[in-house]
Amino acid sequence: MQRKLKTADASESERLQADAEALNAVLADLVRVYQFRDRDRICCFDISVTQCYALEALAEHGPMRSQALAAQMLLDKSTTTRVIDALERKGYVERRPDDQDARAVSLRITRSGRSLYDTINRGLVAQQAEMLAELDPAVRASVTDVIRRLAKAAEARFVSGISVGSGASACSTSGCS
Repeated sequence: MQRKLKTADASESERLQADAEALNAVLADLVRVYQFRDRDRICCFDISVTQCYALEALAEHGPMRSQALAAQMLLDKSTTTRVIDALERKGYVERRPDDQDARAVSLRITRSGRSLYDTINRGLVAQQAEMLAELDPAVRASVTDVIRRLAKAAEARFVSGISVGSGASACSTSGCS
């Protein structure tokens, strides 16, 4: 009986490893394709993909301080400042006194920034609709649910700083493991 359990555990472990390898490969392909799609669809509007993500965050979550935007976008504060500076020069974002603390500055999307974000988002959503059109509605719902769950799990694991199984850092002084 003990031998059967060990064999079953090994078999399950091998299946999990194979599934993890397949998921890694397919996600790498998907991310690569979406990076090119985003670059091609967004950059023709004279903003970068990162600037578009900043507009999206402000459009979807409302005014926020630069530090909150940096945390949401997983960027350092200096990069976020450069992104916001560019958007402000283009008239898509404005800095205003924060509602809670007049000493602080709050970032807000402008009307033209909202209009630009809405235009870009409509185009991206239309592409998704074309891609999903031939799939059964139940499959579409399942795909969305699985991707949402994977994104949530990845965020909980990787954004929190835990990037390897044991919770140890993936990088050491000798390089990444």
